[in-house]
Amino acid sequence: MAQSRNKKTKISKSVDSNFSSKKSMRNKKKSEKRQIVKKETSSNFKSRIVKKSKPGMRLNQYIAHSGISSRREADQLIKAGLVSVNNKIITEMGFRVMPTDAVKFNNETISSEKKVYLLLNKPKGFLTSIDPQKNKTVADLISGACKERVYPVGRLDRQASGLLLFTNDGEISKKLTDPKQKIKTLYHIELDKNLKVADMKKLVDGLRLEQGFLVVNKISYVTNSPKKEIGMELLYGKNKSIRSAFNQLGYRVVKLDRVFYGGLTKKDIPRGRHRFLNDQEINMLKMI
Repeated sequence: MAQSRNKKTKISKSVDSNFSSKKSMRNKKKSEKRQIVKKETSSNFKSRIVKKSKPGMRLNQYIAHSGISSRREADQLIKAGLVSVNNKIITEMGFRVMPTDAVKFNNETISSEKKVYLLLNKPKGFLTSIDPQKNKTVADLISGACKERVYPVGRLDRQASGLLLFTNDGEISKKLTDPKQKIKTLYHIELDKNLKVADMKKLVDGLRLEQGFLVVNKISYVTNSPKKEIGMELLYGKNKSIRSAFNQLGYRVVKLDRVFYGGLTKKDIPRGRHRFLNDQEINMLKMI
């Protein structure tokens, strides 16, 4: 019996030894595989870094940074042969430019500048577009505010007042003027007479105008004011459409003031003055 037990013990130790040896071999192979994968991953990562570290900037990005257009629109400008680099027309997608290159759009030199975002509280009597008749424009109000060339995002007509954003960021400008983005805009409007509740309902239901279909998201009377003063919220619509809508209903717009635009307000901006957006406001616009 003692011999039998000793024999069983030897067999058990042998099995344990073999099992331990096989387990050690498996662990060794797994460790070697992990090292190989780690080396390959490191190698792939390094190759990606090399690919991303090409000198210069893509031409469409350079154009977008200049404020002329978004990147997608810049691709179309390049394809159309409207962009030149060092006096040579470039139509190649993915072309890269260096800081010393001279880039022109429509024969005018452009530059990739730092992004600037400026908010103006526009007064009445100023045009948003450039006027060959030398009338007052919003450009006069921000003259000297920055060395970068900035452009208004959208428009306010001559008799309208309120928030007007300027930037050289083509991507942001494209987003804010895209109807699909449904940018929240709030107007303070004064009419020549009290607004009827029935007409208020018509505005919410939607009106067909020459400029298109206008639907008011929200509308209400201004608290503690005559019923000819109202607040109107749009998710898309030009201020000309607002005037046309009230004209169609038999009212005349006396005052049209944009008080809220894409999360931005007129707080602490006197009429005719401007300020630069802070980092929080810029990040908010980029998240649209």
